[in-house]
Amino acid sequence: MNKSNINNDLLNLNPEILNWNLIQLDLKKKLGSDIYESWLKKISFVEEFNSYILLSVPTRFIRDWITSRYLDQILKVIKNYRKSVIRIEFKIVERSINKSEEDLKKLALKENVSFIKDTYLQYNRIDPNKKFDNFITGSSNKLAYEASIKVSENVSHYNPLYIYGGVGMGKTHLLNSIGIEIKNENKVLFISAERFMYQFVKSIKSNNMVKFKEYFRNTDVLLIDDIQFMNGKEAMQEEFFHTFNALIDKGSQIIVSADRPPNKLSRMQERIKSRFSGGLVVDIQKPDYELRKKIVEKKIEESNLLYSKKLEIPKEILTFISFEIKTSVRELVGALNRIISFSRIYNKMPNLSETKIVLKDLLNISENKVTIDLIQTLVCKFFKISKNEMLSSRRSRYLVRPRQTAIYLTKTLTSKSLPEIGREFSNRDHTTIIHSVKTIERLKEKDPEIVENINKLKNQILFNNKENEI
Repeated sequence: MNKSNINNDLLNLNPEILNWNLIQLDLKKKLGSDIYESWLKKISFVEEFNSYILLSVPTRFIRDWITSRYLDQILKVIKNYRKSVIRIEFKIVERSINKSEEDLKKLALKENVSFIKDTYLQYNRIDPNKKFDNFITGSSNKLAYEASIKVSENVSHYNPLYIYGGVGMGKTHLLNSIGIEIKNENKVLFISAERFMYQFVKSIKSNNMVKFKEYFRNTDVLLIDDIQFMNGKEAMQEEFFHTFNALIDKGSQIIVSADRPPNKLSRMQERIKSRFSGGLVVDIQKPDYELRKKIVEKKIEESNLLYSKKLEIPKEILTFISFEIKTSVRELVGALNRIISFSRIYNKMPNLSETKIVLKDLLNISENKVTIDLIQTLVCKFFKISKNEMLSSRRSRYLVRPRQTAIYLTKTLTSKSLPEIGREFSNRDHTTIIHSVKTIERLKEKDPEIVENINKLKNQILFNNKENEI
């Protein structure tokens, strides 16, 4: 009886020894029958030590293949049974196997090609919705748009084309649009710098750098998004530099996007920055009011095509959104989506005051500016009473309603707790605070004047607080 059989017998007798049969079943479930039958079935348990186990395989080739592809998964499964195991060692024990080594090498080649191809292609999906047709232009992005059109019409016209701008300005949309225009006649690869790095590291670990180089250098057009992600990653920059040169030498087009100009890329090799600067560098600036208004109107039009019930957003709201949301196109579209969602959920269009509340975070309304003291001051001014009167224990009607209104607004516009609010209103009990909030909510359902007063006060508190602070 050989050593392997002895060990297999001991598995059933000594519960302290790893049950390799159970581990093999887990590997079969985790990695699939095909991989198990082709590779993992050939592994035999030999011996267990303090922090590692010794396994055997019939050939050096099988050992190398399993080590490069499945070692991490095997160790993970083993650690489910023995947490102390931190590594696996293999020894070669020749024995008869069903498939010849030549057959296994053919299988390995087939798996390798499939692995490389499928892994890259799943991150090379061009979005069919981001086209030149629906890219809205204005003075801030006209140059970048025209340059992208030129590249689409004449590959290598500007090489490289470097587009930079802030977050949510439309850089990815332009790269995607170029890809759509030229993908039928050219081999196009569209990938983010983050994914480029992921595949680079993965290829090093799996010893597939030759396939990596072949794949990225055998393309007509390389579109790479967010190149600033390579900052400080020396090994990846080295590979990208050689890929860049190889593509330029063969006449391929390179289009790059970033959040800053080439000379502002920190911890990036000077030779890479120099090559970026040697092409056409164009920027996308923040959209002006006219462009923001065009974008809002276009997005409403697109939204109405999706629903049978058309949305009629008041001009006042459209103007407000277009004027106030200045940071990026993405935030502008996000703001509009909130208004559309509000109208569909509540079956009504928000008024200007409600719009400001819905978009509070996008409008940079800092909560720490909305203080309880400010709310009390503005409510007293609105109702023409003194703060001492409002905070007193008197229950006169002309004082109760302003007091309840101030409490309601404090609960709505700040994150203060009920006890904290109570303390700021002359140490009132938290049940009094709850009663005040519920009273105003109930009155809002019946009395339009209450609703109008609340909205006016919200506007003053949120948007005119600097003028009104005392």
